Amino acid sequence: MTQISILGCGWLGFPLAKALLKDRFLVKGSTTSVEKMTILESIGIQSFVLALETNAAPDAMSDFLDGSQTLIIAIPPKLRGKNKDYSDAANNSFVKKIENILPFIQKSTVENVLFISSTAVYGEANTVVDEKTIAVPVTESGKQLLEIENLLLANTDFKTTILRFGGLIGEDRNPARFLAGKENVPNPEAPINLIHLEDCIGVIQKIIVANCWNTTLNAVTPFHPNRKEYYTQKTIVENLVPPTFNHEILSIGKTISSDYLIEKLNYTFTKTDL
Repeated sequence: MTQISILGCGWLGFPLAKALLKDRFLVKGSTTSVEKMTILESIGIQSFVLALETNAAPDAMSDFLDGSQTLIIAIPPKLRGKNKDYSDAANNSFVKKIENILPFIQKSTVENVLFISSTAVYGEANTVVDEKTIAVPVTESGKQLLEIENLLLANTDFKTTILRFGGLIGEDRNPARFLAGKENVPNPEAPINLIHLEDCIGVIQKIIVANCWNTTLNAVTPFHPNRKEYYTQKTIVENLVPPTFNHEILSIGKTISSDYLIEKLNYTFTKTDL
């Protein structure tokens, strides 16, 4: 049986691990809490407590990777803010954390790396954006994600696929609550770029089965109503206070295309009515 290591069994990584177990993969998973280990072990995931640091790699990294053909990095950078200097995040450099584990990946049995990134790497635009669009991130997390993407893609010791997700929604991430009750919200005419958890998992499963490596893919549901239309309707359905929007400033917003992913993987999005 093929073994997969998932670095980060959180909002995405944990249900992904359960789906891969059903697909008859052996799964190793990491968490930052001892309590979560019990939950992972109870469903058949070999678990490890791994907290990435900027000064050194976790002691158990070698054991976590051993025997796995594929590594999925599903850890959010947890960085916020536009136009921040890298020194502001020096103590929480996501780039440095990934750099520290690279030698362990290179020495391991891992042949393929799937890095969960974000469409935040594209920055701000008013156009349709695809994988050929030059990424110009404006947020600190977007800047560091792009740097890690390039770092992994440049490494010839393993094959890397970059998966850039749009805004993540699911049962515990109800889009109706994102903007409910907020006032003077900008960009009312900007398109939404979201993806449901079920499709996140479905896309990853397709990548693994199809051996789709050494590429970059946008993963956003092909459903792009504007923000005002979408969030107003969602809040009304949930009996929440609809947001009000600022129409005085011109709306800015890109439309993320997933056409390449759909063609490359022959993938059909299942959650199209977000």
